[in-house]
Amino acid sequence: MFKEKLKELLAKKDGKRAVINEKTQEMRKLLSNEEATEDDLKKAKALRSDIDKAEDELRSLEDDIKLYRAAEKGTPAPGGGHGKEKRGSETEEEEKRAFNAYLHKETRDGVSGITSPDVAPTIPESILYNPENEVKSVTDLSKLVTQFQATTASGKYPVLKRATERMNSVAELAKNPALAKPEFEEVDWKVETYRGAIPLSQESIDDSAIDLTSLVANNANEQKINTTNFAIAAVLKSFTAKTVAGESVDDIKHILNVDLDPAYNKSIIASQSFYQYLDTLKDKNGQYLLHEAISEGSPRTLLGVPVVVVEDELFGAAGEAHAFIGDLGRAVLYANRKDIQVRWIDNEVYGQYLQVVTRFDTKAADTKAGYFVTYNAAGK
Repeated sequence: MFKEKLKELLAKKDGKRAVINEKTQEMRKLLSNEEATEDDLKKAKALRSDIDKAEDELRSLEDDIKLYRAAEKGTPAPGGGHGKEKRGSETEEEEKRAFNAYLHKETRDGVSGITSPDVAPTIPESILYNPENEVKSVTDLSKLVTQFQATTASGKYPVLKRATERMNSVAELAKNPALAKPEFEEVDWKVETYRGAIPLSQESIDDSAIDLTSLVANNANEQKINTTNFAIAAVLKSFTAKTVAGESVDDIKHILNVDLDPAYNKSIIASQSFYQYLDTLKDKNGQYLLHEAISEGSPRTLLGVPVVVVEDELFGAAGEAHAFIGDLGRAVLYANRKDIQVRWIDNEVYGQYLQVVTRFDTKAADTKAGYFVTYNAAGK
């Protein structure tokens, strides 16, 4: 009798959990829609009410299960002489709740966990709130450099040098002279691993009015772009230094026209402060030289050269005017061993654990492909 009744209660418990999960997913879908209507909000509120009711019923079923298990064992209260026996599911649930309380107060392996108070702005009380992303333009420099898929942890990448030899004129039917052999420069690379993890309590996931897991995953991807940009910027800062000064564009023209080989595909990667300098340059007629993008997605240009803007801190400190002028594709080699991998796994503290990892290396390829330029307003 006990086993049959217990089996029935366990089946009801599993069914109730399935209902809660289904309604929770449906509620999240409604609330994560940026074009949610009043009807959608009403449906979400009704689902929240149904979920609360189902959770109360689930707790009641768990209490009944405890009673039947205690009666089946002949034990009036848990913990009476069976300390070495295998713990039941109700004990495991209690441990999960205890660990979850610990998560809210402490850190796990030195990593701060995201709990309900941390995401309080997204958890509704009487209103719903969907946070907007901070307005911040971030250029992914890894898309502009030479990138290849690395299949090993280290290796050599051959970079073909620009041909400087010429062919000779030959008389009819004369033997073909030998062509100059192509010259390669091998770039040594060795990937490094960048990774991190953070736990999210299930309460913060359940109670948030938005899809919190997606929000955190998107934030992790932004951190990955910041990581690769910083590594690429470190390579760009190692190129030959030059200084431009005054309000004239002549120094920049000299770099583009004389210092760099005409064969290079030139661009300007400018910090915000350097861009401010470029934006004030005028020709003899008082016309600004910097041209804004003529269509969405197209770059700004100066003297016909594309201009990409990055934050000051990427090339130095806030307020410092720096830029890389040259061929970014030829200048930097990006060995991509593993692109960002974001993985969610269930966590024993009643939550989910976000694991993020990316593996890559950046190296200077063609050291003649550009210059790291600093603007000096006071003059040379």
